[in-house]
Amino acid sequence: MNRIPITLFAALFTSAGAIAETGMMHQDPLLAYIQAERFEYRESPGEILWDLQGWYGGDLHKLWLKSEGHADGGDVDAGEVQVLYSRAWTAFFDLQTGIRVSRHEARDVASAVVGIQGVAPYRVEIDAALFVSEDGDVSLRAEFERDIFLSERLILQPRTELGIALEESPELRLGSGATGLSLGLRLRYEVSRKFAPYIGLEHDRRLGSTADLVRASGDETTESTIVAGVRFWF
Repeated sequence: MNRIPITLFAALFTSAGAIAETGMMHQDPLLAYIQAERFEYRESPGEILWDLQGWYGGDLHKLWLKSEGHADGGDVDAGEVQVLYSRAWTAFFDLQTGIRVSRHEARDVASAVVGIQGVAPYRVEIDAALFVSEDGDVSLRAEFERDIFLSERLILQPRTELGIALEESPELRLGSGATGLSLGLRLRYEVSRKFAPYIGLEHDRRLGSTADLVRASGDETTESTIVAGVRFWF
């Protein structure tokens, strides 16, 4: 796996150079944006979860960095980093491609990524991607969330995440078909537009043959927890 950091840095600098060159040619101002969509403590099983993303570029071309995962007592149980080139497809959606390095079941895996990200009708935010790992495993993940404004500062956010695997991968405890479903509901208060603490509930469920593999290893297939965190951007 020593080649993975080299590949990541190569993708990073190559994409950054292409974005800078494109921005100069089209006089597209280059901007930067970083957001912690979720940075929270989960009451059960007592872990910290992060979901961070940021981009650098213009309206048409961007370099995206994404990272999410969870840690318990300083040990990262599962996590990932994505480096993506993004190009505007429509006024509301971007096409993205790049590489992901993930840790799951104490194993590091590199994957190619192709996805879309944007805002659908009724202001539903969508982030969906297809992953092809170095072992040839193909999986998909789709995230949906929507902000419901209860007042100018109080916002309710339902969130859904669905995972699908095209093949079984017993070493990662993943079966074929739908692998997991997460349903969340968070209520946040915007102290400012850039800083909003929140509380909420999250329910995670393993599905299908993935649930059978998890159950056979002695772990629970469902988990519900109270969460408390902060959402910020700059």
